[in-house]
Amino acid sequence: MIGLLLTWIAGFEGMPIPYSPKLDDGITVLLLCCFFMSAYVLSRSRKFLVQLVKDFLLNRERTSIFAATTATDMRYMLLLILQTCVLASVCTFNYFVDVRPELGEHVSPYVLLGAYLVLALLYLFWKWVTYSFLGWIFFDASRTGLWMESYSTLLYYLGFTLFPFALFLVYFDLSLQATVIIGLFLVFFTKILMLYKWIKLFCGNLYGILLLILYFCALEIIPCFIMYRGVLQLNDYLIINF
Repeated sequence: MIGLLLTWIAGFEGMPIPYSPKLDDGITVLLLCCFFMSAYVLSRSRKFLVQLVKDFLLNRERTSIFAATTATDMRYMLLLILQTCVLASVCTFNYFVDVRPELGEHVSPYVLLGAYLVLALLYLFWKWVTYSFLGWIFFDASRTGLWMESYSTLLYYLGFTLFPFALFLVYFDLSLQATVIIGLFLVFFTKILMLYKWIKLFCGNLYGILLLILYFCALEIIPCFIMYRGVLQLNDYLIINF
């Protein structure tokens, strides 16, 4: 009787609520910043972005489009690349928090999200250096410049595509199966567009196509598996040390 009275006075011990990205104000602010950034860039450089798509699909022989852009346009494009990395980090963060709930319990969500963002930026920097080095060895500067512009165009529009995906992922509780299917589809579609551009720019015969596919697997497919494995190792390290 006395125990029940003490429990009534002291109250009951509450159950801790598991971490959820949709309840995190920081994630909400980050997505809002991405939305306003996209709206701002679209309002300022809409014609330039449309021209990039036309150049990508038509494969025009021309000098670098970046030579005709202003410094302001370049800043907008860098913002879009940063937005792509941020949204990719948010999607990766939400996926692994669902798959491994202990991440949300042992690691600060901002540390985890920041680690994914740094990893995405390093991966992008490595790809940029690799493309530049291989282009310098095997191709002329003009053709390498065309590919770098095309790759940048894919990154810009991937960021726009990832935004609604991130919203559904965070706030509408997409199932794990739907998340994996949509994510793999976006990766597959992006890689197909990259292969299409490679064939247009660097290939002129059947033998060249076969060799190009080999290089494509080495530069585009295998690094994705290495990146995924690296993220798993990073998760294990953060759980142990934080």
